[in-house]
Amino acid sequence: MAVFAKVVDTASFAEAARHFGMSPAMVSKHVSTLEERLGVRLLNRTTRRVGATEVGQDITSAACASSPNWKTPIAPPATCKRRRADCCA
Repeated sequence: MAVFAKVVDTASFAEAARHFGMSPAMVSKHVSTLEERLGVRLLNRTTRRVGATEVGQDITSAACASSPNWKTPIAPPATCKRRRADCCA
């Protein structure tokens, strides 16, 4: 989930990959696996842009709101209060 949230936050598979020390292909695989498990598309992908779908934004917001329940919280609470959709960094 943290990988997906980083992709949403940065709008970049490459940036998320650098953050987590993995290849962009592995980041894509993480996101695809999450989408398959949930049965919904979370990201709209083109060759130039990545953006969260409405469901993807909802999941990101819900995850940020419940970050104490995450295995690895990835955002400071102050950021979540300021901009809920961008809170997972």
